[in-house]
Amino acid sequence: TSEQIEHLHRRFKQLSRDQLTIRKENFDSIPDLEFNPIRGKIVHAFFDKRPIEMNMDEEQLDRFRKEKLKFLFHMYDSDHDGKITLQEYRNVVEELLSGNPHLEKESARSIADGAMMEAASICVGQMGPDQVYEGITFEDFLKMWQGIDIETKMH
Repeated sequence: TSEQIEHLHRRFKQLSRDQLTIRKENFDSIPDLEFNPIRGKIVHAFFDKRPIEMNMDEEQLDRFRKEKLKFLFHMYDSDHDGKITLQEYRNVVEELLSGNPHLEKESARSIADGAMMEAASICVGQMGPDQVYEGITFEDFLKMWQGIDIETKMH
């Protein structure tokens, strides 16, 4: 709406300090972002150079959705080997929960372990006692997000 565009323009001017472009250092002035444990990843996302198409058909919307999921996947896959390992997932969960004084590191570890077990059950199914789940591939990640409205979740 025109009201949303005006609000966006005001916010842009505020962040850019009335300059024509927003730079990474402009994000230092956002109080809510200052203490966010994944601040660097969020700021990096704003400088992603992928083109945005406006009037998309179903195939293009699906491709755009996959691109959003790929972005999320790479936030977890810190070594960029195409797989989110248990340790990588633990690291992200610990980062996200580090600001909560009521949660110990061991609790964050348990949350990550449980989520990884759930991912294994969704992606592999019943595993034998000698099977090891190596980690979440992008294809697994897509399966896990199937049927979830990513646009609402990433707003």
